[in-house]
Amino acid sequence: MGVPADRKQASNPIVLDALKGLPVSRPPFWFMRQAGRYLPEYREIRQRTGGFLEMCYDPDLAAEVTLQPIRRFGMDAAILFSDILVIPHALGCKVWFEDNEGPRLLRVGTDIETDQLGFDNFETHLAPVYAAIKSIRRELASATALIGFAGMPWTLASYMIEGRSSKDWQAARLFARRFPDRFQGLIDLLTEAVILHLSRQIAAGAQLVQLFDSWAGALGPDELRRWSIEPCRRIVNALREQYPATPILAFPRGIGMSYPAFAEQTGVDGVSLDTTVSPGIARARFETQPSVCLQGNLDPVALAIGGDLMIDEARKIVEAWHGRRFIFNLGHGVLPITNPDEMERLCRYLQSSSI
Repeated sequence: MGVPADRKQASNPIVLDALKGLPVSRPPFWFMRQAGRYLPEYREIRQRTGGFLEMCYDPDLAAEVTLQPIRRFGMDAAILFSDILVIPHALGCKVWFEDNEGPRLLRVGTDIETDQLGFDNFETHLAPVYAAIKSIRRELASATALIGFAGMPWTLASYMIEGRSSKDWQAARLFARRFPDRFQGLIDLLTEAVILHLSRQIAAGAQLVQLFDSWAGALGPDELRRWSIEPCRRIVNALREQYPATPILAFPRGIGMSYPAFAEQTGVDGVSLDTTVSPGIARARFETQPSVCLQGNLDPVALAIGGDLMIDEARKIVEAWHGRRFIFNLGHGVLPITNPDEMERLCRYLQSSSI
């Protein structure tokens, strides 16, 4: 399919136009995990390389994987192929990936203490990531935006304390309540690391950035304010001082009716909504925040099923958010079982839609 004809000659990415509230002729779109295991060209690269992190730290491979879905489908934005856990890795926390099981980390408070973490080798460690961004930017058409990203401090801290993924993040929440000062120190360290990492991505060529708080839904109201909203506000303010024209999106997954408050209190330009949020209800809840761009939120399962069901669900989102700032996306990442033909069908539908 490739880049649609209406974008080849455009000079400003439609994603950025939507974020600024400028008129757009159709829904702009990209997808979380649009580069990944559902693509045969990705699987081919993965089979002949070392580990997952090795791919993230190889500028040529990271650039190639980032560009694969753009070449095939013509999304309106490319998102850097990397991982949120490169930040704790760069701070000195051992990180590795087990096949079919996901990430493993040395556990803060058990295997490693916060005073053993620091910025001594941070930028050197992450230099290949910034090199990949420069390479991607050179390859992308001017009409295609490049998105940088980072995990938010709560989610990063959770992984660092649990040592792996979790269903309820109980160890992290217990640590935060039992040792609030130590946990605050970890959050502060991670907040500074996120600011530095995103600022370097923007300097390298990222045109907008997204913050992922994948496990924000595990937090109660007071915890959400202290461990998610407040660090995000600090990150947004710091980035705005350096790069006032760069839009900032956030995905505090699973926070339900707290999305509007999150957007208002952090000052982000847009929020990604998860699959539990009704598009119609989201529009109503954000009626008093017209400058906030909504992003999402097709169920990845609908994309995996494909066909008329997928198109019907996509149409509901497009119609619900017609007339306000929005970027079409998923409510979480593309599933590995997704058929690339169905991704192409969805992209073709969005490219032919009008708003």
